[in-house]
Amino acid sequence: MRYEDKERLYQQTQKKYLWLRLVNGCKSLVQKKERIFVLWFFCPISILIWYLFKSNLGLEDIPLISPVFIVLVDLMLPALLIGGTFVILILFGTPRGFDKTANELHRIGMTNSAGEVPMLLTRTQDKRHSNVEILEFDAVGIPLTEWEKERGYIEAALNVNIVKIIEGRNKRRILLHVVPADSGLPDFIEWNDSYLTGDDSTLTLGKSQLGLESVDLSKIPHILLGGSTGSGKSILLKVLLVQSLKKNAVVSIADFKGGVDFPRVWHDKCKMCFDEDTLLTLLIELTDELERRKTLFRENGRANISDYNKQSAVPLQRHIFACDEVAEVLDKTGLAKEQKERIGLIENRLSIIARQGRAFGIHLILATQRPDANILSGQIRNNIDCRVCGRADTILSQIILDNTTAANQIPKDKAGRFILHDGTVFQGFWIDETDIL
Repeated sequence: MRYEDKERLYQQTQKKYLWLRLVNGCKSLVQKKERIFVLWFFCPISILIWYLFKSNLGLEDIPLISPVFIVLVDLMLPALLIGGTFVILILFGTPRGFDKTANELHRIGMTNSAGEVPMLLTRTQDKRHSNVEILEFDAVGIPLTEWEKERGYIEAALNVNIVKIIEGRNKRRILLHVVPADSGLPDFIEWNDSYLTGDDSTLTLGKSQLGLESVDLSKIPHILLGGSTGSGKSILLKVLLVQSLKKNAVVSIADFKGGVDFPRVWHDKCKMCFDEDTLLTLLIELTDELERRKTLFRENGRANISDYNKQSAVPLQRHIFACDEVAEVLDKTGLAKEQKERIGLIENRLSIIARQGRAFGIHLILATQRPDANILSGQIRNNIDCRVCGRADTILSQIILDNTTAANQIPKDKAGRFILHDGTVFQGFWIDETDIL
């Protein structure tokens, strides 16, 4: 791009920012009503300054004074009032650190092809989280993916921890939810029952810089957990299952790694299966229960399990089916025709639960390292909206989250650190199931 074109764009951008700051200044008068008194105070002070200035000139004592000059002096008052108000509104609309933020982003090369740097438009306190500040930027054409990619550099430049990055009311605005740099996540959080929620459908995942992170199964019925070996996904799975048991859910666990990850205490509390025939029988029972509840709800005029339980003397339990490594179950590579058919039947039952389970209180929690198209069919994947990924490479992160944020944001030495599908990073709980169950 030629220098003349860059200069022209720069001038246009500066005019746009001046206008936006003026607009934000006007909005701030409504949001912070005490600022109106500043303008009220400015007006009489301006009139007094103008009067003293005019009096000191002594125009009435100067013979043959030009009428034009007198008019100009008289016009100074409205010019002072209008110009001063304009400047005050721009100052009101200029967020703290406006220039400094632009300079810091420029230093790390956060610019578009014209050399323009994102400009800070507003900084506000998050209404739900008092420790979180929201920085709104004009993105100057830099897409959300680029902000995510440069997340670490932005954190270092602005000396903050970024909780999440989202688009504003349009793709031209980017919102950074940030906390101070010294308020990072702990590396270890032990589970205790105070983290349990009061309803039967909400499971707590861990702690983020926004507070406790949870998933409501009545709204997002199924969970996909991913992460490389040692990332902590099996511990997170157990935390979710312990909560489910404490909420009186019926928990079924498929473990095709010989049961070594689930000691005897789990066998006493849950339905366990270690082979394909037992698993298929279990899934048939769950889909039969789904059909039974479908009829029951229809006869009672209820839309879902929550509505049904509100009016029933005998509430229905939620059913949780968990699989610690679903790839061990569904991978058809190298199998004979008869084995592939059996896996197809298992996959079909999982697909039914994935599509219909929400309303009837039957939920899937699937953990795996490689949930690609060869492992999880599109029908199953597309119906699992809650996706959680721990430490991972770019390929695994892309498979789980449909982006590479887990590879970029989860340190390689952090076990139990996860990122949600919406970009929220959290620390999962550590649990000793032998003491809890």
